[in-house]
Amino acid sequence: MSRTEAPPLPEPLRVPVADSHTHLDMQDATVEEGLARAAAVNVTTVIQVGCDVRGSRWAAETAAAHAGVYAAVALHPNEAPRIVHGDQGAREPGGKAALDEALAEIDKLAALDRVRGVGETGLDHFRTGPEGIAAQEESFRAHIEIAKRHGKALVIHDREAHADVLRILADAGAPERTVFHCYSGDAEMARICADAGYFMSFAGNVTFKNAQPLRDALAVAPIELVLVETDAPFLTPAPYRGRPNAPYLIPVTLRAMAEVKGLDEDTLASAINDNTARAFDY
Repeated sequence: MSRTEAPPLPEPLRVPVADSHTHLDMQDATVEEGLARAAAVNVTTVIQVGCDVRGSRWAAETAAAHAGVYAAVALHPNEAPRIVHGDQGAREPGGKAALDEALAEIDKLAALDRVRGVGETGLDHFRTGPEGIAAQEESFRAHIEIAKRHGKALVIHDREAHADVLRILADAGAPERTVFHCYSGDAEMARICADAGYFMSFAGNVTFKNAQPLRDALAVAPIELVLVETDAPFLTPAPYRGRPNAPYLIPVTLRAMAEVKGLDEDTLASAINDNTARAFDY
């Protein structure tokens, strides 16, 4: 079977569940096709996440047009340094004024009713070097304020930046509802997040062979703070790793998560569905 071929539809879940983080605009199917496939396996709600001003506008418009879609809007952590400094293949550097202008657009979008999250924002020390850290941190702090101002969930992208993300959240004061998208910390960090009341959203990489620290984190994460996501088209769960991901593959990840937690899939799906609605206030 081709590595580029879409995986087959898994057995449907008996209990409806939400995909807490997806990028429908980066997937091969139309929005309608993607949502229909998801619904066929009982994935009835998706959070469409923007990574720049254009993508955030698209997320808001798509959520307004489809009952099962809510939006999150933001400048991705790697977008902020691109706006300020520019890089190869990116727009011309625009300095702080350009970042402020982009953040003002995100602020406007965050006020919309179908926009229920501000993200993905945070820090990425993997793709952005030391020269981009100041812009990332400034953008992250601005997004925290936007989320609080509009009463929306904060959706965090944290890549190789755990201590700094936790420090800034504590320093700035986290919004009432904070979600660690594609949770990537260990069990110790999961306990810190749990104590703070942060939601932890697990993606298909929890199924990877080398991901025992993630499974250990999931094992200690309180069930009332656990979410599931695809981050599609990325992070396709085993045994389909390397092929295109989409919301309809949520059951594969959820079943693996239920095994880690020692729960039946209906119990976990029900809890996750309630948690996602609480996290994104819908």
